[in-house]
Amino acid sequence: MELACPHCLAINRVPDDRLSNGPKCGQCGTPLLPGKPVDLTADSFDRFIARAGLPVLVDFWAGWCGPCKMMAPVFEQVAAEMATRVRFAKVDTEAHPQVSMRHHIKGIPSLILFKNGTEAARTSGAMEAHALKRWLASQGIQQA
Repeated sequence: MELACPHCLAINRVPDDRLSNGPKCGQCGTPLLPGKPVDLTADSFDRFIARAGLPVLVDFWAGWCGPCKMMAPVFEQVAAEMATRVRFAKVDTEAHPQVSMRHHIKGIPSLILFKNGTEAARTSGAMEAHALKRWLASQGIQQA
């Protein structure tokens, strides 16, 4: 599978059976599956989503949003638990409004699940860890 590096966006080939071995970028040495959300920008969003290798769950959020702040630790917890099953990313809608406009974000927090570079599902509103895992399971992504 091909994985875009969360730091330098270099494309790395990683055998599926080696995902749990902590693969690192061949170019910059950064862990490819860090077990925490990756901050995406307008410049990195498309390349990361298109070459993610695994499904990508993107949290569209803003610093002034109370529910976004409540959900941030939940999103990080589930990212750590499911690092080899789905990649987690965040987009600050205030810093990168063009990305949120392009994806028709009308309320935050909004989560969009991308598979093979295209939107597969979306949901809005803060949720607890078990609800987020249940929603991912309903999209065919089971916890390891």
